[in-house]
Order: sequence, then structure tokens, then C-alpha cells
Amino acid sequence: MKVLRIKDNSQLKKAVFSDVGTLTGRIADKTLERLEREGIFVFPEMVKAAEDITQEQMILQGINDTYRSGNVMGFLGCGDERLIIESRFGGVGEDYFFWYLLDRVLDFPNIVNLETDASQDSRLFQFLLFLFPHYLKTAMRKGVYKRYIRRSYNDGNVKGAVDIARHIEKNTPFIGNAAYSQREFSYDNPLMELVRHTIEFIKRKPYGKNLLIKVKDEVKLVIEATPGYEPYDRQKMVDWNKRNTVRHAYFREYLALQRLCLLILQRRKHQIGLGSRQIYGILFDGAWLWEEYVSLLIAETFYHPMNKGGKGAQRLFDGSYGLIYPDFISKDDKTRIIADAKYKPVENIGSRDYLQMLAYMFRFDAKSGYYLYPEAKEAGDLRLWMNKGSTYEKNVMPRQDVSVTKHGLKIPVNAENYEEFTFRMQAGEQEFVKEFAVGR
Repeated sequence: MKVLRIKDNSQLKKAVFSDVGTLTGRIADKTLERLEREGIFVFPEMVKAAEDITQEQMILQGINDTYRSGNVMGFLGCGDERLIIESRFGGVGEDYFFWYLLDRVLDFPNIVNLETDASQDSRLFQFLLFLFPHYLKTAMRKGVYKRYIRRSYNDGNVKGAVDIARHIEKNTPFIGNAAYSQREFSYDNPLMELVRHTIEFIKRKPYGKNLLIKVKDEVKLVIEATPGYEPYDRQKMVDWNKRNTVRHAYFREYLALQRLCLLILQRRKHQIGLGSRQIYGILFDGAWLWEEYVSLLIAETFYHPMNKGGKGAQRLFDGSYGLIYPDFISKDDKTRIIADAKYKPVENIGSRDYLQMLAYMFRFDAKSGYYLYPEAKEAGDLRLWMNKGSTYEKNVMPRQDVSVTKHGLKIPVNAENYEEFTFRMQAGEQEFVKEFAVGR
């Protein structure tokens, strides 16, 4: 097994990737949209629906004799080659920060200790299983999926087209029944059967019941909606769903769930990919994870507009012009604060970030703005006061009422184990949120 570990948003010589040359050749300079079609699973949901990553972004982009990694973390595989993309804010030889974000945002189990000798393939497969509750809950918010299916009957209540061949086979001599079929709008359809098979598959895992307890209401609805479930129909349902993907835009959450179920149920004993050149993997948007994590910390005092969900949309101008989505808007309208989650080092926050922040502050009559970023170094807050005046009149001086602050959350980088990392992170969180405490 050839394994290469790199950090997100890093630039390395192409020679570094020589041991995983086949895998690199399959992913380099290809957009996430294309790789998603080839079997890479990108979270959140589909890459075209994500806020902080775009379809045109690349996992590895060639720049002269180097490759630059993007803003995603996770695992990729091809044959016996593996590429692990860790968070740049993690320590040397560990990626506790990435695990911690998954734990807080997606309620993942402690993957680090779940199976200490797990191969990367096994860990990748565990990722898929742990994502299932989130995708199931998201899809079921639209209600149980319903579609037209054709069912066959053989009774005296003829309501559809008579099947002559089947009628002769089953009803000779004639005793009053007729063989017929009809289209019905039903909850018990191949997609819901696929979800049911996935649920039953996860139940048999040692940690399956604990995993599904998070979505027990949704699981109950799926079971009630699939009375025709038969264990031996699994491959039949897999084949049908591979040929018939969800197409209606309204049910895009079910399309994501369908893709995830197919990946889980098609996994072979030792390899998720099919064939020695099949590329597979799972990637997480680092900026999205960081923003959702920060939202958990400051939800008491801030609104959190959601770009992807279209919730909390704001406008710059009258007449519905200038759609904007500030990351966070304080609930205190007397001393309004605008905050922006930035998944990047403090020294990389500048130029465009400043312009965007000041535009948001001007729109909401806010005198204070904050950049909330992960801090892996021993750096304190940096408060920047906005200038007034002009160099032409030689009267430039700082204002005393408008400022932006770079406010970091300390990330431990030398923890002995995940438990110590978690303890220190929680201590850092308490310090981090004090800045926004009500009545401070």
C-alpha cells in the first residue's frame, strides 16, 4: 500500500507525488464536478450546491513543477495508492482538528479510536456509514419519497391493463380472477427500498444501532413505507437505482442519499472501488465545516444566514438588488456586529476580505466586524481601525468608532492524544466566545 499525506491549501513539488502517480494522474487538474461524476463523494451534499467550494475547484492543480491542493480534506484511492488530505491546522502526524470538526458538526463517533488498526479503505467506508444519518434526515425533511411504479395483480378487481400471457398462465382454468397491472403513486418504491436495505445493512454493524438512534424517527418512517422489503432483493434494488437516478430538482436531497446508499451497498470486502484503476474517495469542504462549527459556538448571539439553503438572504439595495449572505449578523441591533468565518491563517485575511466586510458593515449600520479564524500560532487578537481623510489632503487618521478584529480560536497542535486535544479545544472555545458574551 502506497500512502501519501498532504495538507489542504498547500503547494508541493510534483516529485513528492511520484509514489501515487496513477492516482495523481487521475485527479490532477480535474474539477470537483468531473471527479464527483467519476465516483468521488463530496460533502456537503453535491458540490454544485455547496457555498464555499465551486464546481471548478480542483483537488490538485498543476502549477509549473508543483501541485497545489484545494480547500477540501479527506481520502482518495486508486488501486493500491492512497492520498490523504489533512487540515493545514492539524499537527504533525495527526489530524485531530479535522476529526474534531466532524465530531462537532456532523456528530461523528470518535473515528480515531474506533478501529485503531483500520486500513484507509475501512476508514473511508466508515465515513460513508457515519454520513448516512445526516443525509437521511436531510432528505426526509421533504417527506417520504413517492413515485409512480407499476404493480402486477391477479384478482377479480381489474383496474388496469390485462396481461394476457400472465392471465393464461395463472388463471387456466378460469376461476374468476384476472392478471393485470397498473401504475400507482406509492411510497414503497425502489428508492425507498434501497434506503431500507442500507438501514438493515448498517444495523448489522457493531456500532450500527448507536448510529441509527440519531434518526430513529426517520428510520421508523422508512420501515413503515416499505412493507414489500425482502432481504434477497438488495442487488435488484441496487441495479434499478443505478439505472434510474433521481432527476427532479426538488428532490436533490434524495439524489444525494441515493448516491450514498449505492456507495455503501456496492462496497466489496477489501475495496470500495471497482477495478484496479477505479478512483474513489470522500472529501469534505473545510470552509463549510469551519463555518458550521463556529455557528454552534456563537448561535446564542448571532444569526447565521444560509447561502445553500437560501435562508436569511439579505439585499444591498432596494428592489431586491444585490443578494448577500453575511456569515453572521449579531442579534443585538443596538450595537450590531458582523462576523465572517475564515478557514485560513490570519496573515491570509486581507484585501477582498476587508472590502466584503466593510460593505456588510455599511449595509447593517455595524461599527464592529470580526474575522473568526482557526489560530495555530500564539497570536492574540488584531484590531484594525478604519482610516478617514485622504492622502491628498494629508489628513489620514484612524477613526475611533469603526473597526474590524481578527479573532482566532486557538487550535492545539501538540496534543498527545485526541482526548487531550478535545479538552484543550473546549477550553479554547470558552475563551473564544467570551468576546461575544451578552453584557460583557
